[in-house]
Amino acid sequence: MTTPNTVPAASTAAPISTATDATSVHTGSLGLMQGTALYIAAVLGTGILVLPGLAATAAGPASIVAVLAVFVLSIPLAGTFAALASRYPDPGGVASYVRRALGQTWARMAGYWFFFGVGAGAPVVAMLGAEYVVAIVGADRSAVVWVALAIFVPPIASNYFGLRVSGVVQLVLTGALLFVVIGVVSVALPAADPTNFEPFLPNGWGGVGTAISLFVWAFAGWEIGTHISGEFKNPRRVIPIATGIALVVVGVAYFALQYVTVAVLGEAAGRGQVPLLDLVSTSTLGVGPVLVAVIAAIVALGVLNVYLGAFAKLGASLGRDGDLPRWMARGVESGGVPRRSLTVVVVISAIYFTLMVLQGYDLTPFILIHTSSMVCIYVLGMIAAVRLLTARSFGWWLAVASVVLTLGLLVLAGPNLLVPAVLAVASVIVALVKRRARSRTVA
Repeated sequence: MTTPNTVPAASTAAPISTATDATSVHTGSLGLMQGTALYIAAVLGTGILVLPGLAATAAGPASIVAVLAVFVLSIPLAGTFAALASRYPDPGGVASYVRRALGQTWARMAGYWFFFGVGAGAPVVAMLGAEYVVAIVGADRSAVVWVALAIFVPPIASNYFGLRVSGVVQLVLTGALLFVVIGVVSVALPAADPTNFEPFLPNGWGGVGTAISLFVWAFAGWEIGTHISGEFKNPRRVIPIATGIALVVVGVAYFALQYVTVAVLGEAAGRGQVPLLDLVSTSTLGVGPVLVAVIAAIVALGVLNVYLGAFAKLGASLGRDGDLPRWMARGVESGGVPRRSLTVVVVISAIYFTLMVLQGYDLTPFILIHTSSMVCIYVLGMIAAVRLLTARSFGWWLAVASVVLTLGLLVLAGPNLLVPAVLAVASVIVALVKRRARSRTVA
C-alpha cells in the first residue's frame, strides 16, 4: 500500500536531504492543544504515583536536584525526536528513521523492540493503576485483575474510533491529570516544613545518582510523537511547540511534586507505598483517598490511550513494509484507523497480562523488558538522527549529545538486554528468509 507518508526501504545509509524530508500533503487532524496533551500524558505517565517517594528514599531532599538534572538531560532527547517527527512524519516512527539512515534490518529491529518489547509496559500500566485504586478503596486484592481489565477497555474502544476521537479524549484526560497534580501540591503545600530539607544530602551524591536513574523512567516517552507525527495538521510547526510546552509542564509537575513530598513528609516520604495519599492526608479536607484514586485511574487511562494508538500505527507500518503480515497494514495512511493492527496489540497485551497474573502480579520482569527495549530503540534512533539531520544544525547537535547519553543508558541496562537480543536475532532471521525467498524468485 502506497500512501503520502510511506517511507521506502533504504538501499543505502546515506544522509537524506532535508529538502525532501517532509511530505507535501497531510490529512492529519491533531492541532497544538491535542498534540501537547498527547505528549504530556505519554511522558508524565505513571511515574507520579510512585517516583516521588522512591526518589526521596534514595536521595532525601537532594532528590529535587535529580529532577532538575534529568529535566536538563531530557532536553536534547526530546528536541531530537521533535526534529525527526516534524521533518519525517511517518507512523513507523523511530523504525522509519532507522530505515532511512541505517537500512531495513536495523529498522526491523527497532520496530520489533517497540512493538513486542516496549509493549510489555501496557499491562504494567493497567496493573499499577489497579493496584493503587484497590489499595486505596480497601477492596479485596482479588479485584486487582478485574480493575486492570476495566482500565484497558476505554483506551481500546477510543482507539478503535481513531485518533480524532482519541485526541479529544486525551485532551480531557490530560487536563484532569494536571488538575489533580495541581490539587495535590496545593493541598499539601501549607504543611511544608523547611527543616525537612536538612540534611540535604543524607545519602551523598550516590543517592542522587540513584534518584536520577529513577527519574529517567519518568521523563521517557518523547518518541511517542514520532509514531503519530503524520496525524498532525502541520507537523513542522506544531510538533516542536507541543514538545517544548510538554517538556516544561512535565518538568514543573515533577519538580513541584518532589518538592512538596520532601517538604511535607520529610524522612517519612519513602515509607509508604502511596506517597500522594500521604501528602493529601496532611490536609483536613478529607479528600485524600478519592483524589489519589482519581489520579491513578486518569494516569493509567491516559498512558494506555497514547501507547495503544502508537503501537497500532507502528504495527500497521511494519505490515506495510513487510516486516509483519501485510494484512495488518490497513489504516497505516495518515488519518486511517489501524483496527487490524490494534487487534494484534490487544492480543499481545493479553498474553503479557496473563503471564503477569500467573507470576503473582510481579511487575518487575515486564518493566525490565519495557525499559531495556526502550534504551535500544533510543540508541538506534539517535544514531539515525545524526545521519538524517542537517550536519551542524541545532537538531544535529542535539542528536550528537543524545547518542552519548543513550549509550550510557545502554551500558546501565546490562543483563536486562536478553529480550531485545532475542528480538534482534528474530529480525535478522526474517531478513535471511526474505533474502532466500527473493533469490528463489529470481532463479
